[in-house]
Amino acid sequence: MTAHSSSSLWQRPSTRLGWRAVGMVLAFVAMFVINVTVIVPASENAPNAWWRQSWLPFFWIFMLLCGIAAGVVGLIAVIRKNERSWLVWLTILLGAFALLVTLVELLVPH
Repeated sequence: MTAHSSSSLWQRPSTRLGWRAVGMVLAFVAMFVINVTVIVPASENAPNAWWRQSWLPFFWIFMLLCGIAAGVVGLIAVIRKNERSWLVWLTILLGAFALLVTLVELLVPH
């Protein structure tokens, strides 16, 4: 039994991988909130704005990659490092959400 296997569900993460996953998911959530509250309303008011074509796709890609990477790192922390914190399990859930959004964007025509 290792020192890291003693973490429980209601504690904070006890491994570096767990904390890294939490940091990445916080970046994903912050960018998602910025997207919903600032970018989407601004793009509806200015449908032909220059920034929609230039930097908005990169913002979306980076946001979704942060979410997917957080889920993968969280999954590795749970499997390899025996991390059991609820925050790490939340990173896996939000990573799955980001992966689902990515697959819908790629597979569903609109």
